[in-house]
Amino acid sequence: MESLYLQKYLGKCLTQGLAEMARIRPVDPIEYLALWIYKYKENVAMEQQKQKEMAALERERALALLEQEMMERLKAEELLFQQQQLELQLELEMQEKERQRIEELRRAQEQLEQERKNMENMSKGEDASHLEEAAADSSKTLAEISDRYGAPNLSRVEELDEPLLSDEKSLGFPGEITSVSSRLLGTVPPQGDPCAFTPIEADVSGSPGR
Repeated sequence: MESLYLQKYLGKCLTQGLAEMARIRPVDPIEYLALWIYKYKENVAMEQQKQKEMAALERERALALLEQEMMERLKAEELLFQQQQLELQLELEMQEKERQRIEELRRAQEQLEQERKNMENMSKGEDASHLEEAAADSSKTLAEISDRYGAPNLSRVEELDEPLLSDEKSLGFPGEITSVSSRLLGTVPPQGDPCAFTPIEADVSGSPGR
């Protein structure tokens, strides 16, 4: 039991110290061995401290690498998120533009439809007015139409009472009756024949009616 203890804690130290003392052969071997054991203890402590520091450095390095990886991952995720947000924004803008285009097309169609309805109403109104004018014109007499501007000047012919004409002939005024009727009918009797009439062309030059 004691040998195991000595071998565990002093075996290596005493072995190296005795080997070093046998190689140097100091004048005072006991003092030399004691100083060498103190120095060995300091070296062991320094080695342990160095190992601890190296382990701490390794841990810190591992943590730094892990943190760097996490930062890179976060940056990649942030970049991906920004790209997704940009794509979403572009998609929303495209949808908004498409909605505006559809709205403009709808408004244009409504405007065209309204204009078409207005044109149909106007054409219907014009047709109705034309029909009313045609009906009014058809109901007017020849004398009323001749009174319009640009219509031919048609002479009005008044009917004479036939008994009056026969009475005048019997009274012996055929020439006067002939001249009166010629003025009314627009005819002139030829010379030498008081009872024959020659028609005179009416004035259709388009002079405005009175």
